[in-house]
Amino acid sequence: MYNVIVLAEQAMTPGDAAEVVGLHDGISDTKHYHVLIPCENAQLRVETALGSLGASEIWTSPVMENVDVVTGEAQKSLDREADTAVTVSVAAIEALGHEASGEFSSDDPLDSLDDVVAKGTADEVIVMTRPHVVQEFFHLDWTSKARRRLGVPVLHLVEHETLDAESVNGQGITGM
Repeated sequence: MYNVIVLAEQAMTPGDAAEVVGLHDGISDTKHYHVLIPCENAQLRVETALGSLGASEIWTSPVMENVDVVTGEAQKSLDREADTAVTVSVAAIEALGHEASGEFSSDDPLDSLDDVVAKGTADEVIVMTRPHVVQEFFHLDWTSKARRRLGVPVLHLVEHETLDAESVNGQGITGM
């Protein structure tokens, strides 16, 4: 069995899945794809926001009551979104006739990737992200870090957006 770990920044589209699967057309072994989706950590987000408040011109930080309750509910929502992204990604790969599994984690994406690679046999890692030009230029992106940490080949692919999604994000082409 040829095992591929896919660290995807967001849910994979059918086009993304086809691109990933297409990379392995020449491999005759059964292929298994394991999708890893990072999930934001609500507690860390609150701590970061409070830290930035403390660093600004405000002399005292506001009193935060029930932070654990608020972050707990926020984390549940973030977890649901990440779980949906995993389900969509796995379904996109399975629709192409391949075995797939997946998970999400609110830990550091590279630590999570390292854990998944350490759990089993990984023949290859694919990091699929939106373009991050500055991070890539300085080799601070996930792919560069993964190449330094892991003992397996790491490939970087840029995720696709549908034309409808690009239009919604204000990046679509308007009529001439």
